[in-house]
Amino acid sequence: MKTLLRVLAAASVASCAFATASASAAGGYPTKPVTLVVGYTAGGSVDLVARTVAPELGKRLGQSVVIENLGGAGGTIGAQKVVKAEADGYTLLMGSGSEVSIARLTNPAVRYDGEKDLAPITFVGTQPMVLVGKLQLPAKDAGELIALAGAKPGALSYASSGVGTPLNLAGELIKQQGKVNITHVPYKGASAMATDLLGGQIDLAVMVLSSALPHIQAGRVRAYGVTENKRASVAPNVPALAETPALKGVDMGVWFGLMAPGATPRSVIDRLNTEMQAVLAMPDVRKKLAEAGVEVAPANPAQFAAFVKRETAKYRTIVQTADIRQ
Repeated sequence: MKTLLRVLAAASVASCAFATASASAAGGYPTKPVTLVVGYTAGGSVDLVARTVAPELGKRLGQSVVIENLGGAGGTIGAQKVVKAEADGYTLLMGSGSEVSIARLTNPAVRYDGEKDLAPITFVGTQPMVLVGKLQLPAKDAGELIALAGAKPGALSYASSGVGTPLNLAGELIKQQGKVNITHVPYKGASAMATDLLGGQIDLAVMVLSSALPHIQAGRVRAYGVTENKRASVAPNVPALAETPALKGVDMGVWFGLMAPGATPRSVIDRLNTEMQAVLAMPDVRKKLAEAGVEVAPANPAQFAAFVKRETAKYRTIVQTADIRQ
C-alpha cells in the first residue's frame, strides 16, 4: 500500500498538465446542484471524507454539492442508486472498497459490477484498520498474539462490523498470513462491537483506526497493529502488523474515491477530476483528513481504475480462501 500511494501521488502530478484543457472541455457543466451519495449513515469514515471535500468541491464547481446518506446493505443501496442514475455528472458516489468491489464477491444478490458500472473520477486516499484486543489477553504484541492463537486454535475470537466488510476481510487476511484459527464474530455495527470489546466479551476486534484511536489513547484496549504495511502518521506508536514476521504480508486499508455512473461523458469526468485534485491539495482539507487517519494520494481516473482492479483481485483471493458468503 505504501508503494502504491507513492506511485499514485507521483503520477497525479503529471495529470496537472491537462487540467486547464479538461476544465474547459466540460462546457457548461454543472448548471444545477450535484448530489454526492454516501452509502452509509452519517458519522462514518466515508461520510467524513465526503463532508470534508463537498463544500470545497461545490465552490470550485460553482454549484452546491449536496450529501445524500443512503445507509444499508454494506453501502450497496447507495452504490446501486448511482449505477442507475442518469450519467450526466449530477449524481456521484463517494465510493469505498466495500460497495465497489467486495459486495459482489460475497453476495450473489448484488447485480452491479463496480469496475464496469461505475466510472472512477479521483482516488482520495486510504485509512488503515487496526487489530485491537481486550486488556485481559496475555499477549503483549502481535508476535505473542499469533503464538497464543496458534497454541489454542479457535479459542480466540475477533469481531468485525459484519460479514463481507473490509474489517472482516482484514481479519481473515491476518488469519491467513499468520496461519491461525481465530473465530469471527460479526456485529451489525462498530458501536456494539466496541462495547463488547471494552467489556471483555470479545477477545479481539478489527476496527477503522479513527474509531479505535480514542480507546487506544485512553488505554482501554491494546493495539496490536495497523493493517497497512506502514505505521499511520496519526498513530506513530502503533506498529504495523507487517512488522511482525508472521504477518509481513498484511497490507490492506479502507480506501475512498469519487465515482460516477459508468457512461458519464469523459469531459465531465475530467472536469470533476481537475476540481477534486485542487480540493485535495488544499492544506485545510488535507489536515482534516489526516486527523481522521486518511492518507491523501489523489490520482486521475486511469490510475484510480487500475488501483480498484488490483484491490478487487486482492479481495477476491481473501474471499475465496476464507469462503466468505453473505
